[in-house]
Amino acid sequence: MSHHYLQFDRVGYCYPGGREALHGVSLRITHGEKVALVGANGTGKSTLLLLAAGLLLPTEGEVSVGGIGLTPRTLPIVRQTVGLVFQNPDHQLFMPTVEEDVAFGPANMGLTPEEIEARVTAALESVGALHLRKESPCRLSGGQKRSAAIATVLAMEPSVLVLDEPTSDLDPRARWQTLELLKRFSHTMLVATHDMEMARELCPRMIVLRDGEIAADGAAETLFRDTDLLDDCGLEPPCRMR
Repeated sequence: MSHHYLQFDRVGYCYPGGREALHGVSLRITHGEKVALVGANGTGKSTLLLLAAGLLLPTEGEVSVGGIGLTPRTLPIVRQTVGLVFQNPDHQLFMPTVEEDVAFGPANMGLTPEEIEARVTAALESVGALHLRKESPCRLSGGQKRSAAIATVLAMEPSVLVLDEPTSDLDPRARWQTLELLKRFSHTMLVATHDMEMARELCPRMIVLRDGEIAADGAAETLFRDTDLLDDCGLEPPCRMR
């Protein structure tokens, strides 16, 4: 069975205090798909990503990765299978050098020094950041930090990659570099974003959230032409489609 798919079956999540972030969400993302997750602020995008990565457990329904249901017992397996890139790269860069940050995950998997070195080199090469391995993360540009943060996740060799606003706060050049980087990956990928241009260029499929529920799920090009849907969900189409 392939581990490269993600499934939600009538999933809900309620935060302590009673705020319901998701309700009745069902979806399946299959091997190699690149899927954009869009919606206005507060619609549950980040909560859905945290559930996918096993950082939250659903309060109703089931999340599964490659047929493995997300439970307290299976959390270690799911967290190795799904890699989450946070919106703020500083949340993933905390060691003195980029090299140490990228090595942190593999080292905690109990790999040998040789295996760790191979993973660090491969991950940094894949994001074009091998020359930054001895640099301090605090001295990097926004785009360089984003690449390094993605490398920390790739070094874990996840089957599914989920990213929260990967192009936010980037200048045009760094945004383009990040987009080109993500296009090259063969991972199953779920990308939460407000960047409609990126969603159109990167993801053939799009899921629209509204008030914690799925308002639409289909071909991105088709949904971007549904002006009533976009208006109702507080979204704008990509500039080239206006």
